Amino acid sequence: MTMTEQSAESKTVHRKKVHAACDSCAGRAGAGPDEERPESARERVNRRWNEILQETRVAQTGVQILFGFLLSVAFTPLFRDLGTFDRVVYVLTVVLGASATGSLIAPVSIHRFLSGQRMKADVVAAAGRLMMCGMVLLALTIGCTLLLILHVVVPNLLAEALVGGVMLWFALCWYALPLWLRRRAARRPGPGPGPDPDEA
Repeated sequence: MTMTEQSAESKTVHRKKVHAACDSCAGRAGAGPDEERPESARERVNRRWNEILQETRVAQTGVQILFGFLLSVAFTPLFRDLGTFDRVVYVLTVVLGASATGSLIAPVSIHRFLSGQRMKADVVAAAGRLMMCGMVLLALTIGCTLLLILHVVVPNLLAEALVGGVMLWFALCWYALPLWLRRRAARRPGPGPGPDPDEA
């Protein structure tokens, strides 16, 4: 047997031993080749934090663009011609937009202040609540912005009807649909996803 053949045979034996050891570890963990390994509590918290960060990036982009537009409106020549109702709607919209921005950026501030304090589960729970609050404020900001714009473009009654329809659509997409999916999953026979133990 040549040196090349001996080297190849040695590598083959080594690979078989490594695969056998991996299969043995997987068997002890109770996870088959097609099964997902159950995540630890720490991994679950880290995963949920990363998910919140991704969601926050999407929401922050929308609210920042909208808030920038709202701030610029006050410096346009047409702003002086707005009536009392439109000015009230504008002020309310700006306040809602600022509040939404605060809620959606708050998880970053909380994480920075509590980083290294071994409170990641608490940070994730608080960030989740702030995200939900921020989404409600963002929806209200969008609705008031539409009312402000449409009130100038179309008759008052039509503007209010259109805004009401849009807000109903937001409620269906953002809140009713997720709640319906959660209840449907809970009624499904067999072991369902179940509640997340870190959810408050």
